[in-house]
Amino acid sequence: MNSTEAKKPSKKTPNDFLFGKVIGEGSYSTVYLAKEISTGKEFAIKVLEKKHIMRERKTQYVMREKEVLMKLNHQFFIRLYYTFQDADRLYFVLSYARNGELLDFLHKVSSFDEECSRFYTAEIVSALEYLHGHGIIHRDLKPENILLSDEMHIQITDFGSAKILKKGDNLKEGESPESGQPTRKNSFVGTAHYVSPEVLTSKNAYYSSDLWALGCILYQLLSGEPPFRGSHEYQIFQKITKLEYEFPDGFKPVARDLVEKLLVLDPTKRLGCEEMGGYGPLKAHKYFEGIKWETLGEKKPPDIIPYLPATSSNPENCWSRLRPGLDDARIGEIITQTIITDDERKRRLEEQAQKNEYHKFVEGNLILKQGLIDKRKGLFARRRMLLLTEGPHLYYVDPSHKVLKGQIPWSKELRPERKNFKIFFIHTPNRTYYLEDPQSHAPDWVEMIEEVWQRYYSKK
Repeated sequence: MNSTEAKKPSKKTPNDFLFGKVIGEGSYSTVYLAKEISTGKEFAIKVLEKKHIMRERKTQYVMREKEVLMKLNHQFFIRLYYTFQDADRLYFVLSYARNGELLDFLHKVSSFDEECSRFYTAEIVSALEYLHGHGIIHRDLKPENILLSDEMHIQITDFGSAKILKKGDNLKEGESPESGQPTRKNSFVGTAHYVSPEVLTSKNAYYSSDLWALGCILYQLLSGEPPFRGSHEYQIFQKITKLEYEFPDGFKPVARDLVEKLLVLDPTKRLGCEEMGGYGPLKAHKYFEGIKWETLGEKKPPDIIPYLPATSSNPENCWSRLRPGLDDARIGEIITQTIITDDERKRRLEEQAQKNEYHKFVEGNLILKQGLIDKRKGLFARRRMLLLTEGPHLYYVDPSHKVLKGQIPWSKELRPERKNFKIFFIHTPNRTYYLEDPQSHAPDWVEMIEEVWQRYYSKK
């Protein structure tokens, strides 16, 4: 072997990596966290079964994703480092986005505050400008496909549905973006909540289809829900094609203006598309005031905290109704004694079973506190009967239909937090519950939950 041959890098194989846990699963792939043995560097390795790809006729999707990834070299996108194969599988070695999906953070805090929403929307705009500049339409942009790096910057992934266009190229009406063959009447590419009307009707491929998805994502970042919602896909599609959506109370006017300029039925009229002057006018929108586009990737991302707009009925000041001083009466208000004897518990349980219509939902546990609350998700709310019981448990029931909707999971890490007289949080390891008491008893809830926590967990 001569020196030239010795220096030639060998093709990677699965034996060059240690494979760890599964960090993602798709319809025809599994993603593993892996460590390269020679360097100790961590990667996300997407593994695709050849038999499954052939059986499901997904070869074109796999090749397209590889082609797109090889074209991209930008910090706001997942990077492809190596590809290799063995007899049974294909392997894509990708950068590892340690902080997971943007969707996970939305699930945890429901919605982002204004600074955070503006920052991440700006990063998506910057990424789309780069992507479209290279002739690529993502076509399945959604929070699930936006990952977060070690430094909490976005890294867009999943290009199996992407389309690569040459300048001035558009698909003919009624043709499939993949094959040029006629499509089925209701076929579409993308995810129901974020898919654009022109993709739904299978007409043309437009760069601005991604701008529609951007409008949906911005709406969801601030409100906690996507704009087009329904009990099934067909209902969602109907709302999309009719542009049927509403803004909840608390949605700021400048953000609303941007969403309305992106969620436009005519794909040539969306802010940011070529026909509307390109990305310059989009980046100049008042919503992005203060964004320094050139150094966006170098800026430290803001902390992710929920969006809680103050209103006249929901003041920020939780002290405004308290009287000064600490007399016996105030001490009595602050301290609530919940320890009871066995006889008293038995008596109260019997009375609860006879008189309390919510007894059937609490699995025989004694209810310590109950009340109607609004269980919020971003700017949306659902009225629930909250039931704090021994155990401990926090059940919530639909009071209209008398159906148990779930429980807030207890653990030693559970922590209640009062924001004001109406609003309180319950923090759990995987989610923060945002609750509003219309009767302004939030401090009572927090004090009682803290007391129950002390009883069950303080000595553990």
